[in-house]
Order: sequence, then C-alpha cells, then structure tokens
Amino acid sequence: MTSECKTREQLLSAVDALRRQLSKAEERRKKAEDALRNLELRDRLLGDSAPFGILTADITGRITGLNRKIQEMLPWPAGQGLTSIDLFGFKPLVEAGIVEEFQRCIKMKEPIISKHACVAPHGEKWYLRFYYSPVMDEVGNVTGILAFLEDITHQKLAEETVRESGERYRLLFQYSPIALIERDASQLKAYLEQLRGAGVTEFSDYLHKSPQEATHCMSMIKTVAFNDAFLRLMEADNPDQLRVGLYPTDPDEFFRMAHEVILMIAQNNISQERERVLLTLKGNKRNVLIKALIVSGHEDTFARIVISLVDISERKRAEEALRISEQKFREQALRDNLTGLYNRRYLYKSLSELIEECKDDGLPLSLIFMDLDNFKQVVDAHGHLNGSRAIQEVAATIRNAIREPAYAVAYAGDEFVVVLPGSNQSQAMETACSIRSQMNNTLYLREEGLDVKLNASFGIGTFPDHAGDVTGLLAAADRILFTIKGKGKDAIGLAGIS
Repeated sequence: MTSECKTREQLLSAVDALRRQLSKAEERRKKAEDALRNLELRDRLLGDSAPFGILTADITGRITGLNRKIQEMLPWPAGQGLTSIDLFGFKPLVEAGIVEEFQRCIKMKEPIISKHACVAPHGEKWYLRFYYSPVMDEVGNVTGILAFLEDITHQKLAEETVRESGERYRLLFQYSPIALIERDASQLKAYLEQLRGAGVTEFSDYLHKSPQEATHCMSMIKTVAFNDAFLRLMEADNPDQLRVGLYPTDPDEFFRMAHEVILMIAQNNISQERERVLLTLKGNKRNVLIKALIVSGHEDTFARIVISLVDISERKRAEEALRISEQKFREQALRDNLTGLYNRRYLYKSLSELIEECKDDGLPLSLIFMDLDNFKQVVDAHGHLNGSRAIQEVAATIRNAIREPAYAVAYAGDEFVVVLPGSNQSQAMETACSIRSQMNNTLYLREEGLDVKLNASFGIGTFPDHAGDVTGLLAAADRILFTIKGKGKDAIGLAGIS
C-alpha cells in the first residue's frame, strides 16, 4: 500500500473518530438541556403555586424570573414583557424606596425585610412586606436578588385597629386571624429604671456579669391574654396549657431571648420585627415573624404590649426549596452530565481566575491533560454503553486520587483535565503518578461482568514556567500529551522536557 493511501485511510479514520466524539458531545448536551428544563419546570411549578409573590433579578435590575402571584400584586405596565422591565428604573418601586433597598441588599450581602404601601393593579391600596435575599455564587459574589412579597394588608389594618381602645380592640384581639399575645411589662420597665438610677448604663454587660438577673427580669413580664389564633399556632387544646411553657426550656436559648427582650425594653425600642423558631406543644417547629406594639396610652409604662406572631413556615420552606433548586441549577450548568465532574465551561472560567490569584500570590499552578489509551478498542469490543460506564469509573478513580483545592474536568470524550492550584511541576508529577497507578491497579466494568484494563497518557504543564494564561497552559499540556501518545502511550510527560 502506498504512503498516499495510508495517509488517506488515517485521515478517514480520524474524521470518523471526530464524528463519534461530536455525536457523544451532542448526546451529553441534550441530556444536560433536558435536566435544566426539568429544574426550570419544577421551579416554575413551585413559584406559581406559592401564596406569595416571588421575583428574581440580577445585579443590574433586570428581572430574571417571577411567579403568577407577584404579577397580581404590583401595577406592572400593560403590554410589556415583564422580564424586559428594568427594576431600578420602574417608577412605582423607585418612589416607594424599594430600589434603594434592592441595592443595599446587594451591597451588604445580607437579607433585608421592609414594608411598603402599594397601589394594586385594580387601584386598591395594599400593604406589602418585602423580603430581599442576596443570591451568591460559589465564591461569595452576589449575582442577583431573590425577593418574596407578602400581602400584609389584613395585618396592617389589625395593627392600626389595635391602637384603638375599648371593646373594638378586644373583639379584634380575640378574633384576629393573626396570633396575638398581650403582655404587661410595666414592672420590668420600672425595675430597669431603678437600675439605671443606681448607675447601670450598659445593660448588656450587666446581664452577662449577672446572668441570674435574666430570669428575675423575665419573671416581671406578665402574660395578660392571648387569642384563639395563638392557641392554634402553639397547637394547644385549651388556654390552661399555655399558662406555662411560653419561654424556651434550654438555658442558653432562654438567656439569648431574655437578653434581647430586656434590652429592647431598656432602650424603649420594642417595635422592631424579628424572626424566631417556636416549638409547639406537640413538638413541631414554627418559623414566626414577631412584632410588638404598645397599646395607645401606655407608651410610658409598657403596661399593655401586644405581640403579633405571623407563621412564615411555608414561606421559609419555599425559600429554602428555591435556594436548593437554584444551587442545583447552577451546579448542573457547570457539571458534566455523564461523570459528574466539572465541565469545560467551568474550567475556562475558574482556571482564568486561579491564574490571576497565583500571579498575585506568587504561587505555581499545574495542569494535567490526560487521555485514555486505545479507548476505541474498548468501545468496539464492549459497546458504547459500557464505554460510557468505563468513563464514569475512570472519573471516580481521578476523584479518589486528588484532594481539594484540586479538581477534575471531563474535557471531551475520553479526555480529562486535572487542575492543581499551588502545585509545582514535581508535585503535579506525583499526582499524575497516583492517578496512573490507581488506574493500572483497577479492573473496570466488573459490575457488568467484565474485567477491563485501562491506561492513559498524561501531559503536565505548569504556570508560570510554561505559559502565562489559560490558553497557553492548556496548549503546553496538550502538546506534551500528544508527544507521549506518539511515543507509545501509557506514560507521563512534562512540558519543556522532550
């Protein structure tokens, strides 16, 4: 056979191999897209069935998602796609101060709770409570905002009515759908004033130095009444069950709660909202939003304080479910569907950042490019399905051979990349030897009734010795890998050493 014929056959064989690789890549892409669509569908069903509004936006103010409920709660402009709206320029939100809170949440990287009066789409006045939570990426950067909107119109009206005296207040208190407790803190307030007159100015230090005072102070707060909604919240069968047990039994938890309550009364600042976890009489946990309000006419004595407890357990569960789902969505976008290793998208993004960090810190970074030897023969002998299973098992071998911050990437087909931050060429050689040794001592596809031996060729490139950027480093490792392949395979090559 002439040299020209051999070259032509080699070219046709290479083209055929490339087609198979492209077919595999297309199959993995479709599986990943299906998984992402399923996640998006689940998020959409969860969001649209929620009893409160949900909105997500990126840090520029562009809406990235919203559910059906929120579209009923805000006066969105007619005839305009909602995801095209710039929140930071949306007049109703700007005028209400909501945009400023969005931006503060992004800057502070902390959740924010606020309340606003808004005009509903049909013209009536609603009161909404906004919960803003920053959405973080894996390195702690804020990538957007997750906002929950809760209609608190009835609660707001209840609070306003509570300020009125007489029978109207009593009826509202008893039959309000919101759990309410009325307490008398006048004795405690008078006692704290006595301590202040005796020279106590820092009550926080005073309580830590005299922790027994927390129990003494809390005993001065008298529970005057609670309504039926509070009985239901606490899962009590009758009022007598709640005459005791309204405070935590754990000493540390009791002290933390007492410390907070005593300071609020000492500072005349009891109206701040706060979230707490309550344990009902039947042992169930309830997430509640607590707010205290002094009944009009008792501002000086604190003799009548009404405390509202709004059960937000469902919202907290939905928020957690959305966070988990969003995290899985982000992970799915950066993971290879077959092996569970990181994909090329993550490689290029993270490797670029790691190189910049190594430049600043004066540290090396090594990269191992590896390719399975004669893998086509495995596929031809045992089929594509077993070939995919073998790749999964090799990925597991690589994972077992490396430790964080190192990570592995399913680069393409039977090619892998291992990134070793902080490792020089000698340390990278040790890692490559470990992977090679584990592969040589492993029989693959045993669960399928087969005993398949697999080998690989390795090429190592190191920053800054062989390249100063992502492209150059990958190319350096790939070149030495190509050389090893040409010399007989099943070996490790170092960039710069022929």
